[in-house]
Amino acid sequence: MLSTLGTVAMAGAVGVPLPDPGMSASAVSTAPGGAGRLRQSVARWCFSSTPIKELCTTAREVGLVGIDLLGPDEWSVPSQYGLECTMGNSWGTIPVGFNRPANHDKLVADGEAYIPRAAAAGVKKIVVFSGNKGGMSDGEGIANCIAGLKRLMPTAEKHGVVLCMEMLNSKVDHKDYHADHTAWAVEVAKGLNSPSFRLLYDIYHMQVMEGDVIATIKANLPYIAHFHTAGVPGRNEIDGAQELNYRGIAEYIASTGYTGVFAHEFIPKRNGVASLKEAVATCTV
Repeated sequence: MLSTLGTVAMAGAVGVPLPDPGMSASAVSTAPGGAGRLRQSVARWCFSSTPIKELCTTAREVGLVGIDLLGPDEWSVPSQYGLECTMGNSWGTIPVGFNRPANHDKLVADGEAYIPRAAAAGVKKIVVFSGNKGGMSDGEGIANCIAGLKRLMPTAEKHGVVLCMEMLNSKVDHKDYHADHTAWAVEVAKGLNSPSFRLLYDIYHMQVMEGDVIATIKANLPYIAHFHTAGVPGRNEIDGAQELNYRGIAEYIASTGYTGVFAHEFIPKRNGVASLKEAVATCTV
Protein backbone atom coordinates (compact mmCIF):
# COMPACT_ATOMS: atom_id res chain seq x y z
CA MET A 1 0.00 0.00 0.00
CA LEU A 2 2.78 2.42 0.89
CA SER A 3 4.15 2.27 -2.64
CA THR A 4 0.88 3.71 -3.95
CA LEU A 5 0.76 6.73 -1.66
CA GLY A 6 0.77 9.84 -3.81
CA THR A 7 3.50 12.38 -3.21
CA VAL A 8 0.84 15.06 -3.44
CA ALA A 9 -0.25 13.99 0.05
CA MET A 10 2.93 15.46 1.45
CA ALA A 11 2.13 18.96 0.18
CA GLY A 12 1.83 21.25 3.16
CA ALA A 13 3.52 18.79 5.49
CA VAL A 14 6.43 21.14 6.07
CA GLY A 15 6.38 23.80 8.74
CA VAL A 16 6.26 23.78 12.50
CA PRO A 17 6.02 20.37 14.17
CA LEU A 18 2.54 19.23 15.09
CA PRO A 19 1.80 19.90 18.77
CA ASP A 20 1.14 17.18 21.29
CA PRO A 21 -2.21 15.56 20.36
CA GLY A 22 -3.37 14.91 23.88
CA MET A 23 -3.08 18.52 24.92
CA SER A 24 -4.33 20.05 21.70
CA ALA A 25 -7.31 17.74 21.40
CA SER A 26 -8.85 18.72 24.73
CA ALA A 27 -7.81 20.10 28.05
CA VAL A 28 -7.21 17.59 30.83
CA SER A 29 -10.60 16.82 32.33
CA THR A 30 -11.64 17.64 35.87
CA ALA A 31 -14.05 14.70 35.75
CA PRO A 32 -13.67 12.00 38.42
CA GLY A 33 -11.50 9.53 36.51
CA GLY A 34 -10.05 6.38 38.01
CA ALA A 35 -6.70 6.11 39.71
CA GLY A 36 -4.83 5.21 36.56
CA ARG A 37 -2.93 7.39 34.12
CA LEU A 38 -5.28 6.89 31.17
CA ARG A 39 -8.47 8.92 30.80
CA GLN A 40 -11.00 6.24 29.92
CA SER A 41 -14.38 6.61 28.24
CA VAL A 42 -17.08 4.40 26.68
CA ALA A 43 -18.80 4.53 23.29
CA ARG A 44 -22.49 5.35 23.46
CA TRP A 45 -23.61 3.01 20.67
CA CYS A 46 -22.26 -0.08 22.44
CA PHE A 47 -24.80 0.59 25.22
CA SER A 48 -27.54 2.00 22.99
CA SER A 49 -30.32 0.27 24.94
CA THR A 50 -29.21 1.99 28.16
CA PRO A 51 -30.71 5.45 28.76
CA ILE A 52 -28.01 8.09 28.48
CA LYS A 53 -28.48 9.30 32.06
CA GLU A 54 -28.12 5.75 33.37
CA LEU A 55 -24.99 5.26 31.25
CA CYS A 56 -23.52 8.48 32.65
CA THR A 57 -24.19 7.31 36.20
CA THR A 58 -22.47 4.00 35.47
CA ALA A 59 -19.57 5.75 33.75
CA ARG A 60 -18.97 7.92 36.78
CA GLU A 61 -19.19 4.96 39.14
CA VAL A 62 -16.59 2.91 37.25
CA GLY A 63 -14.13 5.81 36.91
CA LEU A 64 -14.63 7.02 33.35
CA VAL A 65 -14.19 10.64 32.32
CA GLY A 66 -16.95 10.71 29.73
CA ILE A 67 -19.07 9.22 26.97
CA ASP A 68 -17.85 8.77 23.39
CA LEU A 69 -19.64 9.20 20.06
CA LEU A 70 -22.66 11.20 21.14
CA GLY A 71 -25.04 12.94 18.75
CA PRO A 72 -26.16 16.56 19.22
CA ASP A 73 -29.24 15.62 21.25
CA GLU A 74 -27.00 14.06 23.94
CA TRP A 75 -23.90 16.31 23.83
CA SER A 76 -24.84 18.23 26.97
CA VAL A 77 -25.91 15.30 29.14
CA PRO A 78 -22.51 14.10 30.45
CA SER A 79 -21.70 17.50 31.94
CA GLN A 80 -24.69 17.09 34.24
CA TYR A 81 -22.78 14.20 35.82
CA GLY A 82 -19.36 15.82 35.98
CA LEU A 83 -18.35 14.05 32.77
CA GLU A 84 -17.63 15.16 29.20
CA CYS A 85 -18.61 14.18 25.70
CA THR A 86 -15.22 12.80 24.75
CA MET A 87 -16.00 12.47 21.03
CA GLY A 88 -18.90 13.75 18.96
CA ASN A 89 -20.47 11.72 16.19
CA SER A 90 -19.77 12.83 12.65
CA TRP A 91 -22.18 14.87 10.57
CA GLY A 92 -21.33 12.57 7.64
CA THR A 93 -21.42 8.82 7.05
CA ILE A 94 -18.72 6.16 6.80
CA PRO A 95 -19.10 5.30 3.07
CA VAL A 96 -19.58 8.90 1.85
CA GLY A 97 -16.50 10.83 2.92
CA PHE A 98 -13.84 13.33 1.99
CA ASN A 99 -12.04 11.14 -0.55
CA ARG A 100 -14.42 12.26 -3.33
CA PRO A 101 -14.51 15.91 -4.48
CA ALA A 102 -18.18 15.50 -5.38
CA ASN A 103 -18.90 15.18 -1.64
CA HIS A 104 -16.88 18.19 -0.55
CA ASP A 105 -19.36 21.05 -0.89
CA LYS A 106 -22.03 19.34 1.20
CA LEU A 107 -19.61 17.95 3.77
CA VAL A 108 -17.94 21.34 4.18
CA ALA A 109 -21.23 23.26 4.40
CA ASP A 110 -22.63 20.80 6.95
CA GLY A 111 -19.36 20.82 8.89
CA GLU A 112 -19.24 24.61 9.06
CA ALA A 113 -22.66 24.54 10.71
CA TYR A 114 -21.94 21.52 12.91
CA ILE A 115 -18.54 22.43 14.34
CA PRO A 116 -19.61 25.68 16.09
CA ARG A 117 -22.62 23.87 17.61
CA ALA A 118 -20.36 21.15 18.95
CA ALA A 119 -17.91 23.67 20.38
CA ALA A 120 -20.72 25.59 22.09
CA ALA A 121 -21.80 22.32 23.75
CA GLY A 122 -18.25 21.67 24.97
CA VAL A 123 -17.46 18.97 22.40
CA LYS A 124 -13.79 19.26 21.44
CA LYS A 125 -13.38 16.27 19.10
CA ILE A 126 -15.55 15.03 16.22
CA VAL A 127 -15.00 11.85 14.22
CA VAL A 128 -14.77 12.10 10.42
CA PHE A 129 -14.44 9.47 7.70
CA SER A 130 -12.51 8.99 4.47
CA GLY A 131 -15.35 7.29 2.58
CA ASN A 132 -15.17 4.13 0.49
CA LYS A 133 -12.66 3.55 -2.30
CA GLY A 134 -14.91 2.62 -5.19
CA GLY A 135 -11.84 1.86 -7.28
CA MET A 136 -9.96 5.04 -6.36
CA SER A 137 -6.19 4.85 -5.81
CA ASP A 138 -4.67 5.50 -2.40
CA GLY A 139 -2.79 8.58 -3.58
CA GLU A 140 -5.88 10.16 -5.11
CA GLY A 141 -7.95 9.43 -2.03
CA ILE A 142 -5.35 11.02 0.24
CA ALA A 143 -5.06 14.12 -1.94
CA ASN A 144 -8.84 14.50 -2.08
CA CYS A 145 -9.21 14.15 1.69
CA ILE A 146 -6.58 16.81 2.21
CA ALA A 147 -8.29 19.18 -0.24
CA GLY A 148 -11.72 18.75 1.31
CA LEU A 149 -10.72 18.81 4.96
CA LYS A 150 -8.44 21.80 4.43
CA ARG A 151 -11.54 23.87 3.74
CA LEU A 152 -12.79 23.07 7.27
CA MET A 153 -9.57 23.74 9.14
CA PRO A 154 -10.17 27.50 9.64
CA THR A 155 -13.56 26.81 11.25
CA ALA A 156 -12.24 23.94 13.38
CA GLU A 157 -9.21 25.95 14.49
CA LYS A 158 -11.32 29.00 15.31
CA HIS A 159 -13.58 26.95 17.59
CA GLY A 160 -10.87 24.76 19.11
CA VAL A 161 -12.32 21.55 17.70
CA VAL A 162 -10.22 18.61 16.47
CA LEU A 163 -11.55 16.53 13.58
CA CYS A 164 -10.39 12.94 14.05
CA MET A 165 -10.32 10.60 11.07
CA GLU A 166 -11.02 7.05 12.15
CA MET A 167 -9.18 4.14 10.58
CA LEU A 168 -11.54 1.18 10.05
CA ASN A 169 -10.92 -2.34 8.86
CA SER A 170 -12.04 -3.15 5.32
CA LYS A 171 -11.60 -6.87 5.84
CA VAL A 172 -14.53 -7.67 8.17
CA ASP A 173 -16.70 -4.70 9.11
CA HIS A 174 -16.39 -1.91 6.55
CA LYS A 175 -15.75 -3.34 3.11
CA ASP A 176 -13.97 -0.96 0.71
CA TYR A 177 -13.31 1.74 3.34
CA HIS A 178 -10.36 3.84 2.22
CA ALA A 179 -8.62 4.81 5.48
CA ASP A 180 -7.99 1.18 6.43
CA HIS A 181 -4.30 1.51 7.33
CA THR A 182 -2.54 3.86 9.72
CA ALA A 183 -0.01 4.95 7.09
CA TRP A 184 -2.81 6.13 4.79
CA ALA A 185 -4.41 8.35 7.41
CA VAL A 186 -1.04 9.69 8.61
CA GLU A 187 -0.42 11.03 5.11
CA VAL A 188 -3.68 12.99 5.35
CA ALA A 189 -2.58 14.42 8.71
CA LYS A 190 0.80 15.39 7.28
CA GLY A 191 -0.82 17.08 4.33
CA LEU A 192 -3.17 19.12 6.51
CA ASN A 193 -0.52 19.98 9.12
CA SER A 194 -3.14 21.47 11.44
CA PRO A 195 -3.69 21.19 15.21
CA SER A 196 -7.36 20.68 14.36
CA PHE A 197 -6.84 17.39 12.54
CA ARG A 198 -5.71 14.14 14.14
CA LEU A 199 -6.41 10.42 13.97
CA LEU A 200 -8.71 8.15 15.91
CA TYR A 201 -6.67 4.96 16.25
CA ASP A 202 -9.11 2.10 16.74
CA ILE A 203 -7.03 -0.74 18.16
CA TYR A 204 -9.58 -3.39 17.14
CA HIS A 205 -9.75 -2.25 13.52
CA MET A 206 -6.01 -1.85 13.13
CA GLN A 207 -5.26 -5.23 14.70
CA VAL A 208 -7.55 -6.78 12.09
CA MET A 209 -5.83 -4.92 9.24
CA GLU A 210 -2.16 -4.63 10.17
CA GLY A 211 -1.34 -5.80 13.71
CA ASP A 212 1.93 -4.61 15.29
CA VAL A 213 -0.16 -2.32 17.48
CA ILE A 214 2.37 -0.93 19.97
CA ALA A 215 5.06 -0.33 17.36
CA THR A 216 2.55 1.44 15.10
CA ILE A 217 1.34 3.63 17.94
CA LYS A 218 4.93 4.44 18.88
CA ALA A 219 5.77 5.50 15.33
CA ASN A 220 2.65 7.63 14.86
CA LEU A 221 1.60 8.94 18.28
CA PRO A 222 2.09 12.64 17.34
CA TYR A 223 -0.82 12.22 14.90
CA ILE A 224 -3.13 10.30 17.27
CA ALA A 225 -5.63 12.15 19.47
CA HIS A 226 -7.95 9.32 20.50
CA PHE A 227 -8.06 5.54 20.96
CA HIS A 228 -10.82 2.94 20.76
CA THR A 229 -10.72 -0.58 22.18
CA ALA A 230 -12.46 -3.90 21.46
CA GLY A 231 -11.51 -7.55 21.55
CA VAL A 232 -10.13 -9.33 18.49
CA PRO A 233 -11.72 -11.31 16.95
CA GLY A 234 -15.39 -10.43 17.35
CA ARG A 235 -15.29 -6.88 18.75
CA ASN A 236 -16.36 -8.13 22.17
CA GLU A 237 -14.90 -7.85 25.68
CA ILE A 238 -11.20 -7.07 26.08
CA ASP A 239 -10.66 -10.12 28.23
CA GLY A 240 -8.53 -13.25 28.11
CA ALA A 241 -10.63 -14.77 25.32
CA GLN A 242 -9.18 -12.46 22.67
CA GLU A 243 -5.74 -12.04 21.17
CA LEU A 244 -4.56 -8.60 22.30
CA ASN A 245 -2.76 -7.82 25.54
CA TYR A 246 -4.72 -4.69 26.40
CA ARG A 247 -2.95 -4.16 29.68
CA GLY A 248 0.38 -4.06 27.86
CA ILE A 249 -1.03 -1.66 25.25
CA ALA A 250 -2.45 0.58 27.99
CA GLU A 251 0.87 0.49 29.86
CA TYR A 252 2.74 1.62 26.76
CA ILE A 253 0.34 4.45 25.89
CA ALA A 254 0.33 5.70 29.48
CA SER A 255 4.13 5.62 29.57
CA THR A 256 4.28 8.16 26.73
CA GLY A 257 2.50 10.82 28.77
CA TYR A 258 -0.52 10.69 26.47
CA THR A 259 -3.31 12.89 27.89
CA GLY A 260 -6.08 12.19 25.38
CA VAL A 261 -8.89 9.67 25.78
CA PHE A 262 -8.80 5.86 25.72
CA ALA A 263 -12.39 4.87 24.89
CA HIS A 264 -13.95 1.42 25.13
CA GLU A 265 -15.96 0.48 22.02
CA PHE A 266 -16.65 -3.22 22.49
CA ILE A 267 -20.00 -5.00 22.20
CA PRO A 268 -20.63 -6.87 25.46
CA LYS A 269 -21.52 -10.56 25.20
CA ARG A 270 -22.09 -10.76 28.94
CA ASN A 271 -23.42 -8.30 31.51
CA GLY A 272 -22.50 -4.91 30.07
CA VAL A 273 -21.69 -3.15 33.33
CA ALA A 274 -19.56 -6.02 34.58
CA SER A 275 -17.70 -6.14 31.27
CA LEU A 276 -17.12 -2.38 31.34
CA LYS A 277 -15.78 -2.57 34.89
CA GLU A 278 -13.43 -5.36 33.81
CA ALA A 279 -12.20 -3.31 30.84
CA VAL A 280 -11.58 -0.27 33.01
CA ALA A 281 -9.67 -2.37 35.54
CA THR A 282 -7.58 -3.96 32.78
CA CYS A 283 -6.57 -0.55 31.43
CA THR A 284 -6.08 1.23 34.75
CA VAL A 285 -2.29 1.39 34.80
